[in-house]
Amino acid sequence: MTNDEPIRRDVLQTIAAVPLLALLARAGVARAQTGASPVKVDTKGLVAKIRFEAPLEGFLKEINGKYKLRVTELTLGPGGYVGEHNHEGPGIRQVTSGYMTYVLPDKTVVYGPGEFFFESGDVNHTVFNKTDAPMVHVLFEILPVSLGGPSLITVRHH
Repeated sequence: MTNDEPIRRDVLQTIAAVPLLALLARAGVARAQTGASPVKVDTKGLVAKIRFEAPLEGFLKEINGKYKLRVTELTLGPGGYVGEHNHEGPGIRQVTSGYMTYVLPDKTVVYGPGEFFFESGDVNHTVFNKTDAPMVHVLFEILPVSLGGPSLITVRHH
């Protein structure tokens, strides 16, 4: 190893981190979806707060400016539900507290604190909180940059 290799490695790591740091620097202010709900899906006990939102930029030039990353925290009260729905885009979900009963067309799964799962957005599903405590989960989604409202949409058939 030459004396220049550690310096070169540090410079490359710094350059690789720049797109992520730029994305974080543009984080949107958290917004609660309150008042008249833009959601057209039957819900009970649902509170959504957008915690982060920024357009995607980086080396994948074909998606730059077309999509954004959004992180939304959803709280579903005891006995609450989100009726059958889809999402505008794909994403990873993580339950942070409580238990989510996740009903898909072919199976039902119960997710607990710390568990992750992937959702493509185009698979019909329903969510229930069948417990007596609030259930909180976080959505990490890739969405069209023009989407201003919730990603939750009524079922779209292929």
